[in-house]
Amino acid sequence: MTSSRFVVAVHVLTLLETEGGRPVTSAYIAGSVNTNPGVIRRLLSMLARAGLVRSQLGAGGGALLAKPAAEIHLLDIYQAVESADVFALHRSPPNPKCPVGKHIQPALSAVLGRAERALEGELGEVTVADVARSVTARARR
Repeated sequence: MTSSRFVVAVHVLTLLETEGGRPVTSAYIAGSVNTNPGVIRRLLSMLARAGLVRSQLGAGGGALLAKPAAEIHLLDIYQAVESADVFALHRSPPNPKCPVGKHIQPALSAVLGRAERALEGELGEVTVADVARSVTARARR
């Protein structure tokens, strides 16, 4: 099963960046993402545990970036909200009496490990500031 947590989290942090330091409510964020505010609150909680967002309480309160957007890499977000490896091997061991079943997991492990490291490398190169600049430029067109 695939998860959209990462993409939604990038959306949330990009929105916080484009708000220029103004606290943003979960209801406002949910309107942008087109989801339930409860989903956003759970995601904000995960992001806060990772030190990526903070909350401002009281009237006019809401979520804020915990550090500059240029210091938040997509890899940080990915690691904050996704709990499993990108690729999962069989949930139950394949048939060890089958020549393919016996050897498929070791054969795939190396290539899947390289693919995951490549993904993490790419995510480590891009910041929320980069995404916000791209979104802002597209909005001006």
